[in-house]
Amino acid sequence: MMKLLLAPIIILALAASAIASELSSPAPADARLYFITPTDGQTVENPVTVRFGLGGMGVAPAGVERENTGHHHLLIDTDISTLNLGAPLPATDTVKHFGGGQTETVLQLAPGQHTLQLLLGNHLHVPHTPAVLSEKITITVK
Repeated sequence: MMKLLLAPIIILALAASAIASELSSPAPADARLYFITPTDGQTVENPVTVRFGLGGMGVAPAGVERENTGHHHLLIDTDISTLNLGAPLPATDTVKHFGGGQTETVLQLAPGQHTLQLLLGNHLHVPHTPAVLSEKITITVK
């Protein structure tokens, strides 16, 4: 009886995993994502200009499917482990989407310490496989 109850759950889990892997796009091994500015440990004032760097891949807007391209997502005070990397990234105050292909933004951040990290998403806002992720930096806002 227990096997009969578990079978649909196992089938759904396998189907969800297959769908998620179909949504992701491959990333080249040499792809790298980084901050041009600010730098780790920097003290800044509002407004904070953040410039994104990308190597080994190109930038394309969301909705445009091209091999070895993606668009930026900025994680603000967010740990990557809290995100489902097999699904489209949520659009929140702490996960900023740059689906137009933007490579910089201006932020207003509360005074204090903040972490920033970049994550590249494909045409569907799904992180690549393997994920193209910058180092997490910490900045202090005066």
